[in-house]
Amino acid sequence: MLSAHKIFLTKKTWTTVAVLSLATLARPSKMTAAALAHLSSSLPLKDPSLLTVEPSFEGKNTFAVSNPAATSAQVEEGSDVIAKVTTMGRNEAKKAIEKAHNVLPSWRDGTTAAHRSAILTRWSQLIKDNADDIAKIMTFESGKPLGESLGEVAYGCSFLDYYAAEAVRPTSAGGGFVAPTPFATPDGAPRGKIMAIQEAIGVTALITPWNFPIAMITRKAGPALAAGCTTVLKPSELTPLTALAIKTLADRAGVPDGVFELVTADRDSTAGVGEEFCTNPIVKKISFTGSTPVGKLLMKSSADTVKKLSLELGGNAPFIVFDDADIEQAVDAAIASKYRNAGQTCVCADRFLVHRSVHDEFVSKLKEKVGKFVTGPGSDSQTTMGPVITATAAQSVKQKVEEALSEGAECVLGGETLPDLGPNFFQPTILCNVDTKSKIWATETFGPVAAIRAFDSEEEAVDLANDSSVGLASYFCSRDMSRVFRVAGKLENGIVGINDGIISSASAPFGGVKESGLGREGSAAGIAEYLETKYLFINA
Repeated sequence: MLSAHKIFLTKKTWTTVAVLSLATLARPSKMTAAALAHLSSSLPLKDPSLLTVEPSFEGKNTFAVSNPAATSAQVEEGSDVIAKVTTMGRNEAKKAIEKAHNVLPSWRDGTTAAHRSAILTRWSQLIKDNADDIAKIMTFESGKPLGESLGEVAYGCSFLDYYAAEAVRPTSAGGGFVAPTPFATPDGAPRGKIMAIQEAIGVTALITPWNFPIAMITRKAGPALAAGCTTVLKPSELTPLTALAIKTLADRAGVPDGVFELVTADRDSTAGVGEEFCTNPIVKKISFTGSTPVGKLLMKSSADTVKKLSLELGGNAPFIVFDDADIEQAVDAAIASKYRNAGQTCVCADRFLVHRSVHDEFVSKLKEKVGKFVTGPGSDSQTTMGPVITATAAQSVKQKVEEALSEGAECVLGGETLPDLGPNFFQPTILCNVDTKSKIWATETFGPVAAIRAFDSEEEAVDLANDSSVGLASYFCSRDMSRVFRVAGKLENGIVGINDGIISSASAPFGGVKESGLGREGSAAGIAEYLETKYLFINA
């Protein structure tokens, strides 16, 4: 089938699986001998066929998928490579789009909402049934601790569960309705009826990032399929294996061929795939999670075909601790927001504003708790924080820290790479007295660094928090309910977390303002992004 992929799992890889039980090795598979030959004998999965899809065409090249937790020695000898995946390009993307277009009528018009709901429910259950395998795949290609990967599997399934229910009761704003007619017959009687119905927008292109390899797929594909759209997914070249496993389970759940297409591409081929998504008139919508510069490029490239866009772009979240906050609660919220996934989430707190009267207490308690982190490979059960995604990312974080220190910041904890662990590891770090002009303050860090400065008034804190071109998430801690509503209203962000650092949910509308994007994901608003409202006037 068109969306199939060939994966070559290398013989020298998965060297860190020693911490995992070899009792989880492969059970018998129905795959052909040729397909099984591409699996590593040491792959610690109960079902290795999750990562083997029989291809109907051959890609010209393959690209390597590497373990971010690899040591420098493993990188040098090439054993950091855990798999090789077929590289697809613009031509394959075009074929996938055409295939999705061909099956659109049968999916959109030939299935009931209840049928689509049942398929999403089966898909979710299959992911849950294979949670251990998927979490291992995710940990080895993204670096996050196994516990976080398991948490993401559950989080990803929550979107399929939510939209399985939403499929049969779309209640989004602007949805179907009947309104009183303003028109009248010559004798003054009502003339006609005003109605509105909702229809699936059509073929949608989904582009997902590496930091949440499953959840960003299900958050987009769930509502798209529920609405009756067909989709073409392009996952990050850094984490394609989770996407391949999810695609395999979608097929097993009964998602028809062509409804959920998958295109894998390396960094060099990604631009061509994106260009095809943007310029192909068959594609009616693009949903993208990633950086603001790439989001702007997608907007420009899609202008000629006037596509609907959902863009969840960069953030640089402020985290305000007021003088009336519960400091223990604030510290726990700060840790949950800042250090999850080694600081590599779009809603991570980057800029910490702490009232001067509680600054020292907050920093002391934060340092005490963060200092107990165990940094290491995500496959190690003792690890609480894994590596950043690439060595380049680690060096970028290091450079920002060094620049901040040269501009007067104080390093309270960490601040260095961990070369003994590997080139992608960076210490959990706390900086104080950070200048607002520092790059680590003014730009999204995507690393485990808390940049802190003191403030003296509510107005100052809000002004500093809003001093950004982006506006995805913000956080603040306060026990004053008047302040809670006052500050929440003043913050220029699409999401505001109050006294907590974990804010995303399938039932909540997720998205930003300013240059952080367009549209919302999650909640009833999420399915509305995949629906068009059609107005009917009926004069019967």
